[in-house]
Amino acid sequence: MNTIYLDHNATTPIRPEVVEAMVRCYAQGYANPASQHQPGQRAHRVLEDARERIAAILGADLTCPQADRLIFTAGGTEANNLAVLGIARARGARRTDSKSVPRDSKTIPPQQQVEETHQIIISAVEHQSVIEPAEHLLDQGWRLDTLSVTPDGVVRPENLPPLVGEQTRLVSVIWGNHETGVIQPIAQLAQICNRAGVFFHTDAVQTVGKIPVDFRSTGAAAMSLAAHKFHGPLGIGALILRHDVPIAPIQFGGHHQFGIRPGTESAALAVGMLTALELWQNQQDSHRKNMESLRRRFEDGLKAAIPEIIIHGASADRLPQTSNIAFPGLDAQVLLLALDVAGVACSVGSACSSGSTELSPTLRAMGLPNEIVASSLRFSLGWTTTQAEIDEALFRIIRVCSEIRNPT
Repeated sequence: MNTIYLDHNATTPIRPEVVEAMVRCYAQGYANPASQHQPGQRAHRVLEDARERIAAILGADLTCPQADRLIFTAGGTEANNLAVLGIARARGARRTDSKSVPRDSKTIPPQQQVEETHQIIISAVEHQSVIEPAEHLLDQGWRLDTLSVTPDGVVRPENLPPLVGEQTRLVSVIWGNHETGVIQPIAQLAQICNRAGVFFHTDAVQTVGKIPVDFRSTGAAAMSLAAHKFHGPLGIGALILRHDVPIAPIQFGGHHQFGIRPGTESAALAVGMLTALELWQNQQDSHRKNMESLRRRFEDGLKAAIPEIIIHGASADRLPQTSNIAFPGLDAQVLLLALDVAGVACSVGSACSSGSTELSPTLRAMGLPNEIVASSLRFSLGWTTTQAEIDEALFRIIRVCSEIRNPT
């Protein structure tokens, strides 16, 4: 029995054309791109050509007088950490410990005896690679505020201005949610931040390679992506930065990439990322329509057979490949394991939260009851998904649900 892979949000299978492009790079035996000799400079030209072309596809400009920057990373998690912690450290923030401040409780209110801290704002539906760096800043004395979402998982832009103040240093909101696929109003949020003189970062890891992305038109100051989410190679991601964004390194040991991210860059991985993006760019309209059609067939088929299912974020604008569904009365973990045995690969939530016993923070932030959250699975499609696979997956899922509800 062949496994039907419906977990493309965790990682996508690399496309053959990408493998071929990378093999050609490896066959060239490129030297270290940072080396000054001719072999090194040949590798450097390949690397920088890939950097510029990737940026251009994503609406960034590395060649104009006020050039954007594209920093290669090991993936989306590092890109998000670099954005949150790097921008924070560049802005600088230090809280004065209350124990070191002379205190006269009769004249000085306790809350004024500690210097006001810098602030970061994130949405309630962020990926762990944004949540945890933000919480690290909280431990360092920063203030952390969270933007709530609607029952469909959408941030309301009007809720942001009251939270933004003189101490706000960064706002980070995910573009397309990793669990529900719900798309956020990124341009509106960025506009609010720009008016207030605050940097805005968006985690576009699930968005790039799924819907059109134009970095400059969003108004964002920083944007993260990862190649393995759009059928590129594992091991490479990127952070795109606007020209005026100060950022400090979070790793040390070299002066690569503007002194922001040390370590030898891989020309082959960069070419792999570029090739995957170019393939998507050439097929983006047909690819999106196909994903939307397959997802609709999948959701309609499940709804017809199991009317009580709940499709999270169904009324919101969603990424075309993502479907998060609750099966009321069933335990998601039990269902996940049974589906794995039946040859359907899906997930309870983000792969980065695999092994966690906590319920999905994204679904909980949407105000869903715990029993609904605990019955929810994520199904995500990709370039390799076919209609025949969708139909067979429906057959297997419906059968497994019936067997769990009515054991013999």
